[in-house]
Amino acid sequence: MEHITLLLGIVIVTALVFDFTNGFHDTANAMATTISTGALKPKTAVAMSAVLNLVGAFLSVEVAKTISGGLINEEGIRTEVIFAALVGAILWNLLTWLLGLPSSSSHALFGGLIGAAVMSAGWSSVNGSTVVTKVLLPAVAAPVVAGLAAMLATRLTYRISNRADQRATAKGYRAGQIASAGLVSLAHGTNDAQKTMGIITLALVTGGVIAPGSNPPTWVIVSAGTAIALGTYLGGWRIIRTMGKGLTDLAPQQGFAAQTSAATAILASSHIGFSLSTTQVCSGAVMGSGLGRKGGVVRWSTATRMFVAWGLTLPAAGLAGAAAEFLTKQGTWGIVLTGALLVAGAGVIWTLSRRQPVTVDNVNDVAAEPAGVVTTAMAAVVPPPAGPVTGDRSGDLKTTIPSPDAEPTRPATV
Repeated sequence: MEHITLLLGIVIVTALVFDFTNGFHDTANAMATTISTGALKPKTAVAMSAVLNLVGAFLSVEVAKTISGGLINEEGIRTEVIFAALVGAILWNLLTWLLGLPSSSSHALFGGLIGAAVMSAGWSSVNGSTVVTKVLLPAVAAPVVAGLAAMLATRLTYRISNRADQRATAKGYRAGQIASAGLVSLAHGTNDAQKTMGIITLALVTGGVIAPGSNPPTWVIVSAGTAIALGTYLGGWRIIRTMGKGLTDLAPQQGFAAQTSAATAILASSHIGFSLSTTQVCSGAVMGSGLGRKGGVVRWSTATRMFVAWGLTLPAAGLAGAAAEFLTKQGTWGIVLTGALLVAGAGVIWTLSRRQPVTVDNVNDVAAEPAGVVTTAMAAVVPPPAGPVTGDRSGDLKTTIPSPDAEPTRPATV
């Protein structure tokens, strides 16, 4: 570490800041459903997630190697390029957090890195085959696979517990949900903390500190795991609200199915070095579990906004990274200006977020969304149970979405 220059030190600190934003941006992946169903109290949930994120950071380095030695060509890439990439990724992360959209921190990082590299050295600096096989294809396939798995798992769990005492099974699924949430947190640390390890390792390579193809040093693993754990503990309450209550209403059975499916997909991908988006996987699993319950529905207006954010993440972060790299190429004053713009942008976003704060106290307060055409049609065909399943099964969507032809109840006459 004695050869680290001032610029390289700034890049490392900026990477850890990104890792911190990744932590609070993605807390919802592991704990949103657990919090929304009441399986764990919010503060307990994020504390548990933070610890397991830190543990997960030590389990593998395959994803870090994909980023540090596969996504872009290391030759000819300057340290300033890494700084510009991180600026683009951080600003996009903060913007989507402000809007409460569970976009991909991973794709923000990839987009920023690709945009900055192209601005610096042209399209030849990007390994197109790696981008397609280990970024784009998993981005499309992973949420679909996790969603289908969660939908089938939800249907299976309801079929198995159909004749059992609902109160007893609900308690059992809540316990299972806590265990599966822990598994998702472990998987998130294994996959997402490695991305910052990879970016710091890449910066060390470009700075000549370590040789190309090297594994992340131990101090990089420790610092990246600590940063993402601290960010996770803060809790990204805005995105937790969207994931836990904004997409669909979840019972403990559904939460357990969603989290187990997501954790399986993330851990399998981490093992083979696929740097997928844990946000997209968990969101797909939540939607799949919503559709897997008999008569369950997904709030498609919220899902559509989320899909748009997914599609914009790579190009938007890429443009921001390219713009930042254009400034850093101008010399010292450009680097200083880029850093100042990052601080100013973060300050503006934070100030805007304080106008309507979402905290641990109001994270589960969600205004009812008007029933859309799809929701109303599904309710008419298969009347579903409303909210968490209870022993009497008395509720259904007809109580929350009244039929247009329904007449108000009249008092009986004797």
